[in-house]
Amino acid sequence: MPPLTESAALETLGPSSVGEPPIISTIGGDAKLTRGGVAWAMFEGGRDPYVILMTIYIFMPYVASVMVGDPVRGQEVISRWQQYAGWIVMGTAPFLGASIDKLGRRKGWLALLVAAMTPLIASLWWAKPDSSALSVTATMFIAMVANILFSYTEVLHNSLLVRAAGLKGAHRASGLALSLGNGMSVLALAFTAWAFALPGKVHWAWVPAAPLFGLDPAQHEPERVVALLSAGILFLGAIPLFLFTPDAPRSDIPMLKAFREGASDLLRMLKTVRRYRDAVIYLLSRMFFVDGMNGVLFFFGVLAAGVMKWGPLELLITGIILSILAVFGGFVGRWLDAGLGPKNALLIEIFMTVLGLVALLGMAPDRILYVFHYDPAAHAPLWNGPVYKTLPDLIYLLIGFNNAIFITGQYASSRTTLTRLTPPEQTGAFFGVYALSGVATAWLAPSLVNLGTRLTHSQQGGFASIVLLLTVGLVGLTFVRGAGRASA
Repeated sequence: MPPLTESAALETLGPSSVGEPPIISTIGGDAKLTRGGVAWAMFEGGRDPYVILMTIYIFMPYVASVMVGDPVRGQEVISRWQQYAGWIVMGTAPFLGASIDKLGRRKGWLALLVAAMTPLIASLWWAKPDSSALSVTATMFIAMVANILFSYTEVLHNSLLVRAAGLKGAHRASGLALSLGNGMSVLALAFTAWAFALPGKVHWAWVPAAPLFGLDPAQHEPERVVALLSAGILFLGAIPLFLFTPDAPRSDIPMLKAFREGASDLLRMLKTVRRYRDAVIYLLSRMFFVDGMNGVLFFFGVLAAGVMKWGPLELLITGIILSILAVFGGFVGRWLDAGLGPKNALLIEIFMTVLGLVALLGMAPDRILYVFHYDPAAHAPLWNGPVYKTLPDLIYLLIGFNNAIFITGQYASSRTTLTRLTPPEQTGAFFGVYALSGVATAWLAPSLVNLGTRLTHSQQGGFASIVLLLTVGLVGLTFVRGAGRASA
């Protein structure tokens, strides 16, 4: 992660920085992390496994392929509920962010959200294959509410960063949070594979002979148990923050007044930003390509389960590998930024993601990149291991390498690009809109996937709609002047 700059510091506050004067004094530095900063970072380590285990690699692919029973219809169901969540987040999260500094103390609000999320996530353990405890509708409703609350925790958590670590230590806390989030996700995936997915499928001395705790694979309990695991990690990861991270001071502003003033701040922020042509074009373009990137991540596991027929073990191992490669993607973004300029880096990263997505759509167990037929029965397994035994499986994984690296690089280059397009005295307003643009179209990718799946009656058809989002963002970015190598 790049060192904290003035813009990056404000970005971590998101829209909550909107009403504040821009901070353009000395914010960088190398201050030692305090206990509060470490506790703040640990919360990120507790939150991220929920996304990895529940949303991308294990639980949602299980819902699509097993509970719904039809991967195509499953993708349509999941994208529809994700669309609902996106609408709600779009309509509420910006106002929460803009109003948060006026509300004062926020650890109490964060505690309420964690207290609500933990039992909600854990309750998804009862999403049984026969829907005898939770129906598909009830399962998706619970997941939708948990996703909305997750977005709110992100706003509240980010707003505590500077108070937790100080301006000079914020970059250390933010970097540590990123490392803990990735590290805990990899550990959670690895433990799930070792304890629940590998037992009974391999005869390795270090793997249990049967799933731990007597979980029954026939009832898909090894997939469902990630709900309990995610809820437990979230709860434990939140405890240090509530004990050691400083809270904001108390505010005497009533809640309704705080939200009214927050709405006024949002309007003022938008009026400020619209005077700068290139920054406006960039932010509009980002609304499309960042939502497309998020869509690739969200639906990757559902596509792999439905089209490639990957089970939980393949998805777990893939999640571990791609999570590790994502760390490398951050370095790729920095190298491209330094060598070509951030805008050119973004153009490459988006283009490579489009190529990877198009390649994914051409894969199937009996087809490689659209045109090459592959008969699994006519070819010996590539190796005797439990996963990736065929050439299409291996190529699908390699395409995932491309996406993990360049999607992660895009997140890094996006921030840097905006710093090259903004006047320093307006940093707060621009990064407020930057945060707003990240949620304003959160509904668009799932809506297009839902529409494409229903119209084409195929997962590939639904997934192909994300290419449109990425392409619109890519074309829009070409009209941005500046942010090239010369401006660095």
